[in-house]
Amino acid sequence: MTRTTDDVGGVVSPSGQGRARPARDRHVSDFTELMRAVQEAGLLRRRLGYYWTRFAVLTLLLAGVVTAFVLLGPTRWQLAVAAVLAVVLGQVMFLGHDAAHRQIFRSGRWNEWAALVIATLYAGMSYGWWNHKHSRHHAKPNTVGADPDIRAGVLVYTTANLERPRTGVVGWFARRQGWFFFPLLLLEGLNLHVSGVRTLLGRGPVKRRPVEIAFVTARLAGYLALVFWLLPFGMGVAFLAVQLGVFGVYMGACFAPNHKGMPVLPASAPVDFLRRQVLQSRDITGGRWVDLLMGGLNHQVEHHLFPSMPSPSLRRVRPLVRRFCAERGIPYTETGLAESYRIVVRHLNEVGLAAADPFRCPLAAELRTTR
Repeated sequence: MTRTTDDVGGVVSPSGQGRARPARDRHVSDFTELMRAVQEAGLLRRRLGYYWTRFAVLTLLLAGVVTAFVLLGPTRWQLAVAAVLAVVLGQVMFLGHDAAHRQIFRSGRWNEWAALVIATLYAGMSYGWWNHKHSRHHAKPNTVGADPDIRAGVLVYTTANLERPRTGVVGWFARRQGWFFFPLLLLEGLNLHVSGVRTLLGRGPVKRRPVEIAFVTARLAGYLALVFWLLPFGMGVAFLAVQLGVFGVYMGACFAPNHKGMPVLPASAPVDFLRRQVLQSRDITGGRWVDLLMGGLNHQVEHHLFPSMPSPSLRRVRPLVRRFCAERGIPYTETGLAESYRIVVRHLNEVGLAAADPFRCPLAAELRTTR
């Protein structure tokens, strides 16, 4: 069941003024007050012991998976190893995500190198490409023209700025795109690697390009060499397909519920930082197993408000943020994991229907999808 603390319309008016607190500087002071409470609670303190332990455990798990892979040899059980490897690499990426947000060390340089080793060398993903894209998402989540995560591609996430209706086979797909979302995630793992490599070899913004190229080359070349040295070609292809497929589904299933189906704002929307981050994000309820499964990203509202907060502190700050929002009439959305997936599928189908219908009002469709 989805829970929100208020109606969106009662918080932000077209002039950018709140219902109870009309002055924009008051909105700024709201976040300052919240930040002060968080600092006083010690929730921004570094958790070096936690992160070093997590890094050691993941390194041992990767070593264990590689050992199992070598010892098993050519057998169908390697497909199970591939699935396990995908989940472990997903957890590696969550740790790389924390380093990229400077959650681990006080030094920005240390965090940057940690992200390079974890995400690029361990997982084979371009840290520079991902960090540039993810930073733009954090700055203006679910904002048309600013958030790269809602840019139209195979899927349509918003009808705003859509140049023409999608018709024919493309229109048929668009009307049903929600049902295809999770199957398409089977290709997301490959897409993430390809996008990173294209950026490294192109002119995209990459701070340490030579280092990243060396790390990605060593990781991907070594991985492919090991797979095809030990397994017959067909089995090796199957191993890679399972690993990349499960990895893509895992990543998409953890990131998609956080924003898909939440309100989409025009680029010019005069919304302050606090309300922008809260209104556009959704928390996923559940116990600590959900924290583990989603790498702490189930606390998405809190993560967007305090991106440098260590992930184990997000659960502790959640009640404080929820109470703070309730006192100021700011909608705070949270729902269960299964319900969040239903919301994502329904939202994508509704947006896709609007995108495929030239007689449907795009604005009305957008308003319906944000209810």
